[in-house]
Amino acid sequence: MSNRNRKINALSVALSFLKIAEKEKKLITNLKLQKLLYYAQVWHVVFYKKKLFNAPIEAWMHGPAVPGVYRHFKAFGWNPIKADILEDKRLPFNSRQEKFLDNIWRVYGKYDAGYLEALTHSELPWQEGRVGLDISDHSNNKINLKIACRYYAKRLKSVEREVSKNRKN
Repeated sequence: MSNRNRKINALSVALSFLKIAEKEKKLITNLKLQKLLYYAQVWHVVFYKKKLFNAPIEAWMHGPAVPGVYRHFKAFGWNPIKADILEDKRLPFNSRQEKFLDNIWRVYGKYDAGYLEALTHSELPWQEGRVGLDISDHSNNKINLKIACRYYAKRLKSVEREVSKNRKN
């Protein structure tokens, strides 16, 4: 089966990030992985106007989380996910999608889980998903991708304006 015909799901995106981390000899925890999945999904919607995967993202106390992927790696707890789970995993990405995921890694992968948690907590989409909840409250509220898309598209436009303004000076 060609990559184009293989279905992309949240777990395959997670495995891609784990492969990138392994190649760079970086450790990645489930907490960090959840934030990478979130940023991959929202930026994919911003750039390509469609979801990268269909799993919901929930506004958990430690930031955005994809419950199915979280459960898949839950046994690792707060420890790094072992790379040996990646053997013989073929991933369903074409070269454009691989480049997109590499770019998400390049932007967000350099940060630790704590920083990414704080970053998502400072952003509107997670905050909207947590309205009425204490920071320590458990929740399965979904993060609204339409709100997230508008939020990140607006941030992108702001950066583009700033870059354009700096080029003129």
